[in-house]
Amino acid sequence: MTRQLTPAERLAAADKDTSLHQIVARSTWNQHVVEQAIFHFAEACDEWSCNDLRELLPEMGHGFLGAAINALRTSRIIEHTGQMVCSTSAPTHGHRIAVWRLTSKGRVIATDRRKQARGAAA
Repeated sequence: MTRQLTPAERLAAADKDTSLHQIVARSTWNQHVVEQAIFHFAEACDEWSCNDLRELLPEMGHGFLGAAINALRTSRIIEHTGQMVCSTSAPTHGHRIAVWRLTSKGRVIATDRRKQARGAAA
């Protein structure tokens, strides 16, 4: 039986040269694509919430946000900052949502991906 890759392993194996813009332009979405989009966004922003991501992702990616964030959190790639903000999504009626940031493990993965991308470009 084949072992499933962890979110960290999926991020490490993903194409290092793919930009956030290219990810958002995809016509098909699943949890793994949303994980990549979240990771790219987290690299660029110190702290963020689902409000920020919903503005960026196409509608078809919204349904995967919770699962993708949970996978990245349980893999210790992102962590809760302890802050909460009101959701801007109308169906949630402004309930409170978490603010997130990359962990040190997430920053190491990001640094390794950048080094590999530079090495591949050379």
